[in-house]
Amino acid sequence: MPIFVSYSHADKEKVDLIAGHLLRKRTNVWIDRWELKAGDSIINRVQEAVEGASALLIILSKASVESEWCKKELTAGLFRELDEKRVVTIPVLLDDCKIPLFLRDKLYADFRTNFDSGMYALLESVAQYSNPDQSRLEDAEGFLDWSCDYGVLDGQYFVNYFLMQSSEHLEMSFITEIQCTYNEVATRRQMRYVNADVGWMGRTTNAIMLLDFAERAENEMFLILDSPVPQTKGFTFADAKTGASTEILVKSRKMGNDNGKDQLINITDYFRGIFNYVAKTERKPTKEELEKFKAIQATPW
Repeated sequence: MPIFVSYSHADKEKVDLIAGHLLRKRTNVWIDRWELKAGDSIINRVQEAVEGASALLIILSKASVESEWCKKELTAGLFRELDEKRVVTIPVLLDDCKIPLFLRDKLYADFRTNFDSGMYALLESVAQYSNPDQSRLEDAEGFLDWSCDYGVLDGQYFVNYFLMQSSEHLEMSFITEIQCTYNEVATRRQMRYVNADVGWMGRTTNAIMLLDFAERAENEMFLILDSPVPQTKGFTFADAKTGASTEILVKSRKMGNDNGKDQLINITDYFRGIFNYVAKTERKPTKEELEKFKAIQATPW
């Protein structure tokens, strides 16, 4: 889900500079001038964006605190915080101005004297809403914490996912590592994306294919944990047309109170939860990035 930016158009140059830095950190942002097109209902589109955003970035300046439109967006943020009982609004101070009452007890990213320090504080604040490499997914049973890393080892590209699932009902925790190792063909293609500065798009594309493979697999992608001893299972995702393949090795173990029962770890559900989160969080590629990505896609493997 994107981060909605509420601002006055009088501050658009500063806002675009801040948003540009967020985009370079792969943060998905929603700015009216970037999203709206001729014929759109401004009220409906903005309302949908505010309601669907993971957070609201409130740009505070002399111009914005006087704007009736900005006041309405701030009110919407207030109601969401009260309704959802969580932090939704993140204030950003551009210059000295009268801070709205609702925001006076909040820490803000201060851009008044030093852009770099303000940007650092802002990136820290938005990380919990926009980091596509780690998050916490909550469900009725408890929560699933996950993170991932990626790189090249012994000439092969890899993406590793680390997950810890906690179940209050079972009084147990489950630790799982999913290692995804590309073969030579897949590594060569991924490194072309990396060298073109669109490596994250290549990883996302491969992740989507992995999820599709997991959902179509004849043999269920799961592990049965019948003891505290770690269990492992391997899978191979292969594309016969290109020769690209990914070796998937899953390791999992259970910890906590032993209820005497076997526990099922559904790897497909893990993939689905992570990739759905990434799809909502990761920003859209720029036109230049999309052109680079398509150009590589059009070349032979």
